[in-house]
Amino acid sequence: MERESMEFDVLIVGGGPAGLAAAIRLKQLAEAKGQDISVCLIEKGAEIGAHILSGAVMDPRALTELFPDWKERGAPLKTAVTEDKVIFLNETGGHTVPNNLLPDCFINHGNYIVRLGNVAKWLGEQAEAMGVEVYPGFAGAEVLYDEAGAVKGVATGDMGLNRDGTPGPNHQLGMELHAKYTLFAEGCRGHLGKQLEARYQLRDGVDPQTYGIGIKELWEVPVQNHRPGLVVHTAGWPLPADTYGGGFVYHLEDNLVAVGYVVGLNYSNPHLSPFEEMQRYKTHPEIRKYLEGGKRLAYGARAIAAGGLQSQPRLVFPGGALIGDDAGFLNAARIKGSHAAIKSGMLAAEAAFEAVGANRQRDALTAYPSAFQDSWLHAELYKTRNFKPYMKKGLWLGSLLFGIDQKLFGGKVPWTLHNTADHTALRPAAECPRIDYPKPDGKLSFDRLSSVFLSNTNHEEEQPCHLQLKDPGVPIAVNLAKYDAPEQRYCPAGVYEIVRDGENNAPRLQINAQNCVHCKTCDIKDPTQNINWVVPQGGEGPIYQGM
Repeated sequence: MERESMEFDVLIVGGGPAGLAAAIRLKQLAEAKGQDISVCLIEKGAEIGAHILSGAVMDPRALTELFPDWKERGAPLKTAVTEDKVIFLNETGGHTVPNNLLPDCFINHGNYIVRLGNVAKWLGEQAEAMGVEVYPGFAGAEVLYDEAGAVKGVATGDMGLNRDGTPGPNHQLGMELHAKYTLFAEGCRGHLGKQLEARYQLRDGVDPQTYGIGIKELWEVPVQNHRPGLVVHTAGWPLPADTYGGGFVYHLEDNLVAVGYVVGLNYSNPHLSPFEEMQRYKTHPEIRKYLEGGKRLAYGARAIAAGGLQSQPRLVFPGGALIGDDAGFLNAARIKGSHAAIKSGMLAAEAAFEAVGANRQRDALTAYPSAFQDSWLHAELYKTRNFKPYMKKGLWLGSLLFGIDQKLFGGKVPWTLHNTADHTALRPAAECPRIDYPKPDGKLSFDRLSSVFLSNTNHEEEQPCHLQLKDPGVPIAVNLAKYDAPEQRYCPAGVYEIVRDGENNAPRLQINAQNCVHCKTCDIKDPTQNINWVVPQGGEGPIYQGM
């Protein structure tokens, strides 16, 4: 059986801020020129915004360029930042840094605390109203190439496959979506983006990407604990000083507080659990005072591309481009990426519109990286490019060096530091101290399974596992033997579990794929790079409610 196909001028894979901004910009340009352009956007989540998770403090600069009248249009940017606090925590207290000593990237005047999933949903409504064909619940499963080797589109995944990959009774073939240009906006560690980087050698001559995992909860807190507009960032406890990470507490509207913790995935101790560090974090007096007596409403996790400009791949290839966090546009120093995603989507859209209008197709959109080089976004990312390499030197030395870089040199130091791949950082378990994590109290701290329940994650069990092992023997022969099976701890959703069977109590790795929240941490941190995350059926995974 052959798959049906549809043709478009531009196809966009991913319904986050980058993809939606690109779709909207294409339609804006077409309207301004009195031309027609067909734009299709597919999104693997069940609805637009279902898989979006971010802190999030949003710089509205790019949104204002996209929609100068976003306030009048009702964009869900409701809570302006009123106060910044940066605290270095120790086990029982902390020291607040005076704002006049903070680098500019830590000052949030003029920004908004948002629920980014709601912003994405609003962008999706704007896109549909402008004529973009938006299809949630369709996962881009395969890149399609033409005879010349250029990207000609993607195929969506088959539905109704049995666990062994054979067609089940409700089997439906995926569709082929063809386009003159395809923009990939899958977010951090995109499944197709990773393939494109390899095929077109987009990482030749650049540093490996380096990542963090962000774990977030949304709380409803008592009114006396709530300070709308307050942004709190912390460093230090509970992580040791040689491990990069930090926390945040953002006070939204309606007595809502977003609390989260980020751990750099270049940590070396395989006993470390980012999930457990997040649960400990909430028990600190400086954090618990905002949450005590409140109710946890939602939970989720997502990897974050934090390498900066030196880890950014080449952006274009024949037939398409990478945008947003598929290309690592996040500014780790500012702890912001949505404005960068929107701007990158707009720049790629402008290049694609020009090419379509000139009757070109499937060449490299070189106008996009050129426009990025000349943009305010490039200047911003260049200024903070050394943040993650500095912080890999340890909390205190890294903070001092970054402070000097920003306050004395304005980010214009004559050197660029380099990144290494996170999966190479783990040391053997026998060389590292074990970490004794306290049991959850069910009030401030919780276990994984009750947390995953709040993410509304669902996967049809009778389908091929979307967490593929290149070599089934490696998890026991290498990961368990050398690293004490770190996948049990770096996964924030309880997907990976060592169980013991039979009379010999023989260990095996059990993959509870139905728990997966699509954070991509396993694909990044597995020390042997033996785990390959691929898309499950469309519409599956978490359904975040405005995370």
